[in-house]
Amino acid sequence: MLRTQLAGAPARPGRLLMTGLSVLVAAFVVFGTVMAQQITEQTTVDRFRGTPEAVDLVVLGDDDVITDAQTKAVQAVPGVAEVATRTENGVSLAEVSRRYLELQGDPGSGPLSRVRLVAGGYPDGPLELAVNRQASQRLDIEPGDRVGLLVPVAEDAETAEGTGETEGTQTVTVTVTGVVEVNSDREATGYAPAAALNAMGHIEGYPRLDVRAEPGVSAEALTERLSAVLQRTSGAEFDFVPGDTVRGEEARAAVDQYADVFRLIAMFLAIAVVAAALVATSTFRVVFAQRLRQLALLRTIGAHRGQLVRALAVEGALVGLVAGTAGVLLALGAGYAAPVIADAAGLSLSAPAVPVAAAVAVVLGAVLVTVGAVLAPASSAAGVSPLQTLRSAGTLAGERGIGRARLGVGLLLAAGAVGLAGVLLRDLPEPGDLNYDSVAGLMLTVLSGTLAFLALITLGPLLVRPLLAVAGWPLRRLGPTGTLAVGGIGGAPRRAAAVSVVVALGVTLVSGTLVGIATLRGHMDRELAVQAPADFDMSGTVSTGETPNGTISGLSADLVRRLKAVPQLTDATAYRQTDVAVGSMEASAIDLDLTALPSSRLLRPMTGTLSELGPGEVIVSSRLARGLGMAAGDSITFSTAKKGTLRMSVAATLPDEGPLGADAIVTPGDLDRMGASPLPAGVLANAAEPGQAARNAAEQAIRETVGPGSAMELRILAEERDDSDADIEMVATLSLGLLGLTVLIAVVGVGTTTGLTVLERTRESGLLRALGLGRSGLRFLIGMEAALYGVLGGLLGLALGVPYAWLAVRLLNIGAPLLLPYGQLLTVFLGLVLVTALAGLLPARRAARVSPVVALGATE
Repeated sequence: MLRTQLAGAPARPGRLLMTGLSVLVAAFVVFGTVMAQQITEQTTVDRFRGTPEAVDLVVLGDDDVITDAQTKAVQAVPGVAEVATRTENGVSLAEVSRRYLELQGDPGSGPLSRVRLVAGGYPDGPLELAVNRQASQRLDIEPGDRVGLLVPVAEDAETAEGTGETEGTQTVTVTVTGVVEVNSDREATGYAPAAALNAMGHIEGYPRLDVRAEPGVSAEALTERLSAVLQRTSGAEFDFVPGDTVRGEEARAAVDQYADVFRLIAMFLAIAVVAAALVATSTFRVVFAQRLRQLALLRTIGAHRGQLVRALAVEGALVGLVAGTAGVLLALGAGYAAPVIADAAGLSLSAPAVPVAAAVAVVLGAVLVTVGAVLAPASSAAGVSPLQTLRSAGTLAGERGIGRARLGVGLLLAAGAVGLAGVLLRDLPEPGDLNYDSVAGLMLTVLSGTLAFLALITLGPLLVRPLLAVAGWPLRRLGPTGTLAVGGIGGAPRRAAAVSVVVALGVTLVSGTLVGIATLRGHMDRELAVQAPADFDMSGTVSTGETPNGTISGLSADLVRRLKAVPQLTDATAYRQTDVAVGSMEASAIDLDLTALPSSRLLRPMTGTLSELGPGEVIVSSRLARGLGMAAGDSITFSTAKKGTLRMSVAATLPDEGPLGADAIVTPGDLDRMGASPLPAGVLANAAEPGQAARNAAEQAIRETVGPGSAMELRILAEERDDSDADIEMVATLSLGLLGLTVLIAVVGVGTTTGLTVLERTRESGLLRALGLGRSGLRFLIGMEAALYGVLGGLLGLALGVPYAWLAVRLLNIGAPLLLPYGQLLTVFLGLVLVTALAGLLPARRAARVSPVVALGATE
């Protein structure tokens, strides 16, 4: 029996390939990810270590720094070939508010240097600096430029008169001599010899020495010699770490940053493997259905059901072995080709090793997945009656019932999913409920979704015909070809359900992710409408004056007028702030006009309305609202240091803090009654045009308007939005890219099933051709059948993905609004239909090439 089945498998290589194609794709993706992780980690280790290979020993000062005298003593120790001093510092640019530059000491040349010069020259004198590419691009610094730095100064150092900007800092003007490239650097950084950097800030000593030993001198021997010398010269304790140890720690730290990413990838790969198993199960069911007469004949001559199941399982294991091995070999080839392709593109990737253990594990996993996928179809096919010998091969595949046991299990799974969802809906958290356990709710959501998907797998054949009655209506309007396409899918509901469920898995995950990302984006937009209500915030104390009530401070009226007149700005809005008290709580009040800023339309109140704020009314933050237990319509009393108490009516409450961190938003008249300064505390404005270039031009215009030496602080709030958008885009790209693997495997399943169906219905295709259906008509018919798998899977996936995404958003309890990206969801649906139709193109072309005479004479 076993020899008979195994001998028949190679006789049908096309069916063998199509049966194992989904497993091959899954094995390729899984092992390809292993290769990608190896390439990523090896590239990171090779490129982003901060300690050069030539460093044999690193000397670290603990509480004590290493002085120049001690450095000379180390250099004089026998066996020491070279010493490089290291220092690190962070400074602000004096001319550009909130722009920072890291400073690192480096010799600039030789085996102990970390930098490679790409333009200009390396500093060789005082007050000179080289910058890396990041600093050159972000801060617009080129060789020859002079840059003012706010350099920290040691407490006992004297600050030059007239140059001190703030206590503990000194403005030092340096000349940029060159641009360097540093593998281990990702921030804007300046480089110079460590002694020169120390001289800028009147700092003595270095926290670290990198030591290169002479040939033949070990790190252990060097440690003994240096320890004795430093102990004798200073009596202080220093740490001595071998260079290999430091590089290993740096490599692990660099690689650890990818650990969470690859753990996330592993989760998505598990979903892709489940999809591959479902596709394999479907294809095995189709293949065994086509061989029912052979299996029935074997039963007739005495084969037991158990024998057939074992033989078919071994056949499945063979398919898994071949597919897994092929997938691993293809991924291995792609992994070794990646560095070559990257090198041709001007990039640098390290070559991976051969992960033999991972390769064996993936192949064994492919075998296990395939055997698991084949058991259910094998058990069903092995139970065929010997009388099936007298029936056509495809009869069983067209049966519509699912059996009472399967129906009962499906209904039980559906009841469990609905029950869990009902429990979650009944106990949804109230907005702002900080005691709700979101983790437990999300776990129950995942469990409910899993039960719902299992119910879909079980009850799928019962859903095919009702869905086709609706989704197939437009096709029936196309005439007999459309009617035949709908009938071809509806005539085999089990097969249609098996394929559509895999498509539905991909659509469920993609649609749920799209809804989640859109909701997260909407939530972040609301957060940024509070934290960054405009592109620029210009604030400070530029003008002061004396009044009978004391000192007033803020931006001068003339400066505010000139800022509002800058042509590169729009939506310029001045605001004032003051501190007040509400009972025992300290609060900040602001008179910002919400109607003047476009971002304010994103704010949503918890209670009340934000429009038409009038005198005697206040919009309060969630902190005050929760602390005082108030809502819109309640009264609140503010206490001020100069004006006494002020009783106001709450017009609205916010879900979080107010713009610029304010706790209360009031009208200008009410802010006067609170004792605020008459001068604006700042001005908010947007760039007149979108894009980074327009923002840079607006920033330059603001600085020219204010002039040099101003104490006004310019905050570029738009950068916060950029960072937020970049984070969301990264999450979206990674998630959708990985979920695309599931969709890819689903499309492979559609193509495989369509191809097997074409083989099964060769005589039917010949009959249609004989009755007058042309080749293009037959291709169109098969393409529509393949597209219908996408339609069914898309409808089922959206029906599961969107509600569960909404439930997850509500359970997160972050106050995020549910946003449905209708355009993206429609694009996913239509794109999936198109892709599944294209998946049927190759089988359709094959069917159309067969002569009607040959097709009518074909047998199983």
